[in-house]
Amino acid sequence: MFEYNPEKHYSKETESRVVIRFQDCDPLQHLNNAKYFDYFFNAREDQVPKLYGLEMIDMIHKYKAAWVVYNHNISYVRPARVGEWVRIMSRLLWFNHNTVVLEYYMTDDSKKELKTVLWTTMRYVTIKEGKSTEHSGAVLDFLKATSENLDISNMTITDRVKSLKQKLLEI
Repeated sequence: MFEYNPEKHYSKETESRVVIRFQDCDPLQHLNNAKYFDYFFNAREDQVPKLYGLEMIDMIHKYKAAWVVYNHNISYVRPARVGEWVRIMSRLLWFNHNTVVLEYYMTDDSKKELKTVLWTTMRYVTIKEGKSTEHSGAVLDFLKATSENLDISNMTITDRVKSLKQKLLEI
């Protein structure tokens, strides 16, 4: 279970290096559009326990609540190709009392070329009734410690694509 330590620095971004598998590609040898979601979610699921010592299932059991997706916004910038090594980064971009926005993005292995950006918006709901509930306890501590808390109210995913491309040029 996550326990907030005010003395500790919590990384805001996770990163994984993965290879694009043949079985996940279309006849043009591009990663199938639907498979980007699998790559993104698997990368985050692998990294969160490593970085934060947190198994999400433990929080779900303790707080009897979980996040459910109600919106995806994805921008395919450049194709990921079969056999290509890529980097997948994810971060908690923003949260409020009952909602989170996670950002995932994929680059080439050298982090010079942006491939895809995904924003996933999720509502925190009770397991039993499926009703919206507020973040509290270790859940809220985790969100505060790991969030970019970026003001996205006037930002589009297109704006974010431009921003990430610029950031990659500066690396």
